[in-house]
Amino acid sequence: MLRENTNDLLAFMAVARERSFTRAAAKLGVSRSALSHTIRNLEERLGLRLLARTTCSVGLTEAGARLLDTIAPRFDEIEAELVAMSSLRTRPAGTIRITATEHPTYTILWPRVSELLRQYPDIKIEIVVDYGLRDIVAERFDAGVRVGESIARDMIVVPISPALRSAVVCSSAYVARHGVPATPQDLTTHACINMRLPTHDTIFEWEFEKQGRSLNMRVDGPAVVNTLALRLNAALDGVGLAYMPEDYAMPHIEAGRLVRVLEDWCDPYPGYHLFYPSRRQMTPAFALLVEALRYRA
Repeated sequence: MLRENTNDLLAFMAVARERSFTRAAAKLGVSRSALSHTIRNLEERLGLRLLARTTCSVGLTEAGARLLDTIAPRFDEIEAELVAMSSLRTRPAGTIRITATEHPTYTILWPRVSELLRQYPDIKIEIVVDYGLRDIVAERFDAGVRVGESIARDMIVVPISPALRSAVVCSSAYVARHGVPATPQDLTTHACINMRLPTHDTIFEWEFEKQGRSLNMRVDGPAVVNTLALRLNAALDGVGLAYMPEDYAMPHIEAGRLVRVLEDWCDPYPGYHLFYPSRRQMTPAFALLVEALRYRA
């Protein structure tokens, strides 16, 4: 029975993960109608309804959720082992999926990954830039990048940068009109450029630390964006104060295009780390990536 149902189970996993027959069909390279027929046949053989379909969405029934939780890890283990077989090849190969936010992607990941790709043409690396706190296991990423203090304990963690600092910046024109805040609490009277995070659809709180004292501030202002580049542009255009990584703002501070404020409230914090599941099979390609990214003081 398993032999004849393997493709049907893979089809079910695709629909369950994509929450869409259209996207799952495109991923599998089949028509939507053929995929729908496959799922109906599987449900009929099991005598259970696996998917709850509406005109707008596809969800899992209780039976469907149980089936996905049971079979998905097994298929993932099989796929990981097949990838690991590439160690028998003479050259490292395979696809590695990584999720990270903008700043480490452009300043750390891509400069080192691009060199790796030039050296090993059989390696493929997919980088998904996202501020969401993704579950890398559930979403089938091989690794992720986050600040060290925000990583789950059951992950293997590799430092890929030194300690970081943040900076609060604005244009000289903004300073001339509104002055500068002397303390983080003064930000409540200033125009601030906010950033919306996809996780729980929240506004990012500005984080400060001074001599061991931590303070998170909710700020307000005329602009809400979701990329680092837009935060920088808004500050350069005099829209308000912006909070960003120090190294990203520093060229504009040194050139006089931006003014830094609250510097004494921006103590260093743990840098970026690559993280991945402890049970992950270390393929030659992934081992090369880890060593290419590893930070050495």
